Amino acid sequence: MLASDLKPEKAVIVGLITAKQDEAHVHDYLDELEFLLDTAGAIPDKRFVQKMPMPDSRTFVGTGKLDEIAEYVKAAGIDVAVFDDELSGSQTRNIEQVLGCRVLDRPLLILDIFAKRARTNVARTQVELAQYQYLLPRLTRMWTHLEKQRGGIGMRGPGEKEIETDRRIIRDKITLLKEKLKDIDKQKVTQRKSREELIRVALVGYTNAGKSTTMNLLSKSDVFAENKLFATLDTTVRKVVIENLPFLLTDTVGFIRKLPHSLVESFKSTLDEVREADLLLHIVDISHAAFEDQVNVALQTLSEIGCADKPSIMVFNKIDAYSHVEKDPFDLTPATKENLTLEELQNTWMAKANAPAIFISAKQKINIEEFRKMIYEEVKQMHIKRYPYNSFLY
Repeated sequence: MLASDLKPEKAVIVGLITAKQDEAHVHDYLDELEFLLDTAGAIPDKRFVQKMPMPDSRTFVGTGKLDEIAEYVKAAGIDVAVFDDELSGSQTRNIEQVLGCRVLDRPLLILDIFAKRARTNVARTQVELAQYQYLLPRLTRMWTHLEKQRGGIGMRGPGEKEIETDRRIIRDKITLLKEKLKDIDKQKVTQRKSREELIRVALVGYTNAGKSTTMNLLSKSDVFAENKLFATLDTTVRKVVIENLPFLLTDTVGFIRKLPHSLVESFKSTLDEVREADLLLHIVDISHAAFEDQVNVALQTLSEIGCADKPSIMVFNKIDAYSHVEKDPFDLTPATKENLTLEELQNTWMAKANAPAIFISAKQKINIEEFRKMIYEEVKQMHIKRYPYNSFLY
């Protein structure tokens, strides 16, 4: 049977309202979790939300809520329950015993999508490393099949438990994958050195903000792009020329809330393209209701990898899809961001952004010439500074 013939799995999703996550944020996170499930090929069937001071250390949600979910799982024929926050190994086992179906958390779902979308040897190696790093602290006897991948004779010491054997196998795999990535890093460094004569520009931002579409537009290339999360995992570099000025443009993996730390570590060689860029184009989906939160997630991730102070341009994309709610003229309460027109939003962000800002639609090609001119001016100044003897070219 072909993979395309398999029936999509039905899923329920579970989130908690806590002191750290209010109700509005939780439902926004769960909207995104549904999008992740859709990207993974599953069907979100129902969501369950509970308000608690903090997650239950044994079952994440309360026992009453877990029983309620279990009843629905059985009645609706649910295949998998997906929790929006990271679960410990013991929490996963306890929940599975009650629900009687597979249980995933957000990090494992993201890892599954990454594994599905990894195309190159580099991306596959990075994802495999992240998967093993995720599994190591969650090992149970269900993973003892791993010993078959290594061979049994002489592998196990006297009295050694199977789970300890599996831990050793996974640690060995992690070590091998890290060594493989070190070799890849060396090759990447050599490649980047060969490109040092050109200014490097990197596209960064939240996943599905339109980075690949912008890449295709500026470089006239055909990078894979679709309305899915993490459409791009593999770094793509293209030479772009605006007027008479050449530079290198890099498309990178998108950021997301609650990104597993192991993925950030595993994708170090990909993120090095961001670290070594001269200019960042921070792509933002202005049509998304929580775009400001997405901006903050991207900025936080850039800070974590040491790129917070790099020169950048804020590129507010998808203005063709932006919509707002007209405020009642008799309503005297202050306007919220949902009531702002695109022009008002532009004025707000132009005033408060610490970087040059522009509003475009890469898909509909709106304000693209202005965007190109902005990039040209930024790259030109960098080029003049690096190669002052070539200033007569501009």
